[in-house]
Amino acid sequence: MGDYDTDTLTWSDRQAALLRRVAAGEHINDQVDWENVIEEIESVGRSDLHAIESWLMRALRHDLKAKAWPLSREVPHWRAEARGFRAQARGRFTESMRQRIDLAGIYRIALAGLPDLLDGQPPQPVPQVYEATLDELLGEE
Repeated sequence: MGDYDTDTLTWSDRQAALLRRVAAGEHINDQVDWENVIEEIESVGRSDLHAIESWLMRALRHDLKAKAWPLSREVPHWRAEARGFRAQARGRFTESMRQRIDLAGIYRIALAGLPDLLDGQPPQPVPQVYEATLDELLGEE
């Protein structure tokens, strides 16, 4: 029988089967690994939130590179990548995430990841604070 720490696939299959039995009215609470089941359920939401934040950060970083090096031959690629990342974020975004997304923090991370030089050129100045809203960022095409 799979243990949470050594075989999460077997563990999750077993816990799902046990939860179905509990839902059907069986009294087997003592067999359910409640602590880890609860942690896993919480982690599903956190995982989705982190995915959205990652896509938003990557979109912002690509937008920033296009602004910082506007003459680079990579600008069309960066803009296309940013659109794709925003589309991915839009596709998984739910309203319950809105209050937990720190757009200012995500923007700071995107800024921090900009290279000092690209093709031997320093960046053009870019805004140090993101002024758009989450809706504007998610809605950009």
